[in-house]
Amino acid sequence: MLELGFAGAMELALGIRERRVSAADLVEVMLDRVGRLNPPLNAIVTLDAEGARRRAAEADAALARGELWGALHGVPVTFKDAFETAGLRTTSSYAPLAGYVPTRDATVVARLRQAGAIVLGKTNMPQLASDNQSDSPLFGRANNPWDVARTPGGSSGGEAAAVSAGLSPLGTGSDMGGSLRLPAHFCGVLALKPTEHRVSNAGHIPPLPDTIGTVRYMAVNGPLARTVADLRLWLTLVAGPDGRDSDVPPAILGEVPARPLRDLRLAWTDDLGGLPVAQDTQAALMALAKAAEAGGATVERTWPRDLDVERSLRTLGELYGAMIHTAQPRFAQLAMRTIGPLMFRDAVFGGAIHGMGYGARDLLLALARRDEVRHCVESFLSGYDAWLCPVAAVSAFPHRTRGRPQVPLAVDGQRVSGTLATMGHTGLFSLTGHPVVVLPLARPEGSLPIGVQVVGRLWGEMDLLAVAQALTELTGPPRHPAGCD
Repeated sequence: MLELGFAGAMELALGIRERRVSAADLVEVMLDRVGRLNPPLNAIVTLDAEGARRRAAEADAALARGELWGALHGVPVTFKDAFETAGLRTTSSYAPLAGYVPTRDATVVARLRQAGAIVLGKTNMPQLASDNQSDSPLFGRANNPWDVARTPGGSSGGEAAAVSAGLSPLGTGSDMGGSLRLPAHFCGVLALKPTEHRVSNAGHIPPLPDTIGTVRYMAVNGPLARTVADLRLWLTLVAGPDGRDSDVPPAILGEVPARPLRDLRLAWTDDLGGLPVAQDTQAALMALAKAAEAGGATVERTWPRDLDVERSLRTLGELYGAMIHTAQPRFAQLAMRTIGPLMFRDAVFGGAIHGMGYGARDLLLALARRDEVRHCVESFLSGYDAWLCPVAAVSAFPHRTRGRPQVPLAVDGQRVSGTLATMGHTGLFSLTGHPVVVLPLARPEGSLPIGVQVVGRLWGEMDLLAVAQALTELTGPPRHPAGCD
């Protein structure tokens, strides 16, 4: 049961195809684990046990007839509660959607179902994906399987907790500022933030159902998993145009050969030239860089010297604010009057308050500044196979008041804006749209997880995944939280 609980999705799919385990038995194993382990975690908030059992029986019957649905035939998976699932409650932790049951799947859900995956359930998140914790007004808070007194992060925190605890072999979340990467870092699992517009956003909430889509920039969907191979499989199954999200181009994902560690040229930084980072995170990154160099890679500690990180984060906030104002003008006006004067010292929040008042000219200028930053980072990356960066300034922090991501966090005794501590490193690559893999780093027994962002060139996910696979020779497989057997 332990082996099935922590096996990867591809491994489980192979076991089903080879008749070493049935889909029905696998679903029962996962339902047993959810029943035992989920109550203290509150990671899965909508469980479709009946539907999963029914679909598993159908999967086994199909296989007996010689039918193979796809690469994930009979494998149970989970989705962040932001994704519409036909016939299954989808709330985005938003009270007006507490009883919402979609009639259509989000594109990412539909494509994984088409590949044979079985929807086991939906996972916890903050209201409308708007916090660095996953404390839902509808379902309560999700807890970190490494320490339930700490957050699994947000906004895909429930999904990361489920994958980390072995309640799901493969999860799907979303990321607009770090919402995949931060939970992966806090929970000790892998994540992929694809290039912006590689994967359709159709059926993701926000925007609210049956409204004009206003989330046009920086929002991406991606997987949480325990192996690089599963990240790659998810991408190949889900990426590409769907006729619903007009921003997704027909960009081809080509096959890429394995990359030996000794052939890699890597850049790394532990602070992006001045951002706060805890000493244990700096030490973990330095250890990875030294191990890569010892393994034969060419490793250079550097970053784009002409990159203004604070200005970049303010531009990120401006684009957030402009989209919020378009989608929720009353909220934007209230925010500008009340919290606005307090937030200008925080680059992201200050930028958002500015952006809430933007007209067309201001928005176009912000997008032009975004293009400048993207060009700067892409030019820098042209000299390397990947760039290794921190995910956040801190590891998983104790639970705090819901909906206040800007409240300061302690970073080695220094008070740092919570937004900067959790989005300072991830936000840059949300702004530029670059693909990022998060790998959990090797850590001493009993310590909290720490991840690394492995950043690649635009549209270069397959190359990036090959680099990430090579780096797993140094990072090893993800650890399992104590008590999740």
